[in-house]
Amino acid sequence: MESHPLTQTGSDAFATTPGGQRKYAMQKISATKTLSDLIKANQEILLASWRMKVRELPAAKLLDKPTLNDHIPVLLHELAATLALAEDQEIISQITEGSSSDHGVQRLENGFEVSEVVAEYNILRNCIHELAEKNNVILLGTAVQLLNSTLDATIASAIKAYVVQQAIDNQRRREEYLTFIAHDLRTPLNAIVLSSQLIERILADDNPPVDRVNRSLKTLQRNAGYLTSQVNKILEENIHLETEAGIKLERRRFDLWPLVESLVFDLNPVAGSGSTTIINNVPEDLVAYADAALMRRVFQNLLANAIRHTPNGEIRISASRVGSIVECEVVDNGSGISEDRLSQVFNKFETEGVNRSDTGLGLTICKTFVEAHGGTVMVRSQLGKGASFYFTLPDAE
Repeated sequence: MESHPLTQTGSDAFATTPGGQRKYAMQKISATKTLSDLIKANQEILLASWRMKVRELPAAKLLDKPTLNDHIPVLLHELAATLALAEDQEIISQITEGSSSDHGVQRLENGFEVSEVVAEYNILRNCIHELAEKNNVILLGTAVQLLNSTLDATIASAIKAYVVQQAIDNQRRREEYLTFIAHDLRTPLNAIVLSSQLIERILADDNPPVDRVNRSLKTLQRNAGYLTSQVNKILEENIHLETEAGIKLERRRFDLWPLVESLVFDLNPVAGSGSTTIINNVPEDLVAYADAALMRRVFQNLLANAIRHTPNGEIRISASRVGSIVECEVVDNGSGISEDRLSQVFNKFETEGVNRSDTGLGLTICKTFVEAHGGTVMVRSQLGKGASFYFTLPDAE
């Protein structure tokens, strides 16, 4: 019985003698060359079948023929050449270092998702298998190994280029956005500074005109409100610091008491407007090992949250060292948190709406920054009896 050129029936028998090895090598070359010739002779049929199926992908539906084809005709030509020579790694690496990388970048511009980039190559793989089956060619052994190795390496190269370019584009857009934000923030800041200076000059008079003071105050308040809304927007969008690249920590050893004391000094006017007292009980000799800037934001958000829910009350900040861990706590005797909300307080945009300027991101940011340090954050509370927010900072370098 005569075996098909692309089958390996009885191939092990050729490995026992030098003559058998040559015959097996010839059969191997014949098998891959048959598939190579099939791809060369039917390239346009392959492309037509591939395009028809790829157009089912959402991002490919409206692409014109040249854009959709992109480097696939070149890939088929290179694949056929690889199969004709029956060699793998060296030629495959040349293929994947070339046009497939450009294809990944092009597909990003075409609006493809990563999954769609993978899908279009796998569709090509299936089209080749279907073509072989229609021509009674059985894909086995070296032929199918080379086919799969080449397409898999091409997929990897295209995806790597896609992801790298996507990261570059995201960074560029972020930088452009921050430039616009900086410009937008400068305007209300200037207005606030000028209004405050004007109020200072007016009040220096023995009999300051009340109407001018009121107008300047309204200007100041209006611009402060706009500034607040812009800052909230930035916080909302930049909570994605917990994304792919993670949070970059700049840890160092620092005294915790001065950091907390400076926050108490800054926030006392805000707390005082609601007759709330803030007390710093952190030991003056306690040293923490963390990113000081991020820890300042953690305490600031916890204190701001406590102030909002503790009118006419008291807030205490404490910390202690237990072995290699620093434990910190912000406790208030305010309105507290209902039991059904305790498990949700660290979720994004979770807020009771006590203050309309609250974005519901403060506690989420706290959780994100603490966990980036390898710590944990928890809350204990009873409705009407205040709340205690507790977090840990591991001291391991």
